[in-house]
Amino acid sequence: MKERLSDGLYGVGWATVKKLPEPVAAGLGRRIADLTWKRRGKSVLRLEANLARVVPDATPERLAELSKAGMRSYMRYWMESFRLPTWSKERVESGIDIKDVHHLQEALAAGRGVVLALPHLANWDLAGVWVTRCLGVPFTTVAERLKPETLYDRFVAYRESLGMEVLPHTGGSAFGTLARRLRAGGLVCLVADRDLSASGTEVTFFGDTARMPAGPAILAQQTGALLLPVMLWYDETPVMRGRIHAPIDVPESGTRAEKTSVMTQALADAFATGIADHPEDWHMLQRLWLADLEERPEPGAAAGTAGTERGGERTE
Repeated sequence: MKERLSDGLYGVGWATVKKLPEPVAAGLGRRIADLTWKRRGKSVLRLEANLARVVPDATPERLAELSKAGMRSYMRYWMESFRLPTWSKERVESGIDIKDVHHLQEALAAGRGVVLALPHLANWDLAGVWVTRCLGVPFTTVAERLKPETLYDRFVAYRESLGMEVLPHTGGSAFGTLARRLRAGGLVCLVADRDLSASGTEVTFFGDTARMPAGPAILAQQTGALLLPVMLWYDETPVMRGRIHAPIDVPESGTRAEKTSVMTQALADAFATGIADHPEDWHMLQRLWLADLEERPEPGAAAGTAGTERGGERTE
């Protein structure tokens, strides 16, 4: 019943929100965010616990401000994403400003594959639409299989309608397909600040141990593709900002595991810088650090439903 309800709610969102005038949709998102924040459910408490690691000297009042802004940012993501299929190329171009795109364009022009790796900052779907429509570059990504299957199919159809090739995270074939795309000089985009398996690479992240996916680093090693960190954030304007960082090089020596560890730590360090600069736009409403993954009740948990995970994005 819960799964069918989730699928139905997403369906209503895509069918209804995209028809609203943009200011109305934005206002609705803020109201939903504020209501969710006031309920102090598990997702809001987890967001605050994560932000406490990012901003360790923050007072309780400051953490509350950040989590409220974080929920507004999260709902802005959803309102924008529900409306993206109706956005023209011109609307997409006017809604995003990405710096240092030359890192991506020069590599692709030279026929070299590129892995763009992002944390859960701002709206990566909008960035993806900008890549496909405005830069004219198709790309491949992966998505976790969601339940019910109809919800997963809905997210896949949505992202494919935006010009993305979407592979399932499970099943074992995604890595090989990604490698083939990169060897052919293609583009792969992965949200990569949270590992979904027990085989991720341990990194130091905001002073404690977390596990992040090894895939971006291994793909770069095996295919010769560039690994480029990307940061996205919102400011006080309707425009989403972003920056493509310089490539993370493959170490000249060491085993594959050692090289992967070094590269994944460098990716985590880049993510940490971007998240520290824009903590309110980090949509991490789940446990991340190993110390938090132990089964125990959320501190101060109150009654309420958990927030919805950004569908299909926990791929990494």
